[in-house]
Amino acid sequence: MEGPPPQYTAKSIDDYLEHLSKGVFQAGISWRVVDAKWPSITKAFHGFKVERVARMNDRDIDALVKDERVIRSRPKLAAVVHNANEMLALERASGFKKHLRSFPEYEALAKDLKKRFKFVGDSGVYHFLWTVKEPVPDWHEWSRAHGMDWEAKVKASNASAGRRGARPKSHPRAKRRSPARVAR
Repeated sequence: MEGPPPQYTAKSIDDYLEHLSKGVFQAGISWRVVDAKWPSITKAFHGFKVERVARMNDRDIDALVKDERVIRSRPKLAAVVHNANEMLALERASGFKKHLRSFPEYEALAKDLKKRFKFVGDSGVYHFLWTVKEPVPDWHEWSRAHGMDWEAKVKASNASAGRRGARPKSHPRAKRRSPARVAR
């Protein structure tokens, strides 16, 4: 069984942009696809140097849409540029890390981040904050509170699969995913 995603200590605003952007690209796409294309995406976005990404324009985004080495979703590519500008504005105002810690509790911070950043929803915020070692609620409690009771879905799926003649969960080739991995 796979465990939760790895955590990183963000050393710069660029690190925060990179980890936020990974969730942007993952929305609706397999993590395997995102991971496979990540080196090319990183290069396309100048190593996620916030100031360089923030200066990218529509012509730059149009060029990336044609690049088969990256995930060619124009809205997602444009979201990374938008998010870099938002992050840069927060960094210049009082510091991005300070902004993250200025909220009294997780839900208020999550609401702010979803409002500011594009292609960042409930799971994306949770994953981003977990990855950069910011305080987050217990995964199981949080997922149930947000209508994402992965344990119940897995049990229902296994019960349904058993009726259709699918491989049982104990089968050696059966895919196993932890709730934390599913959220990624």
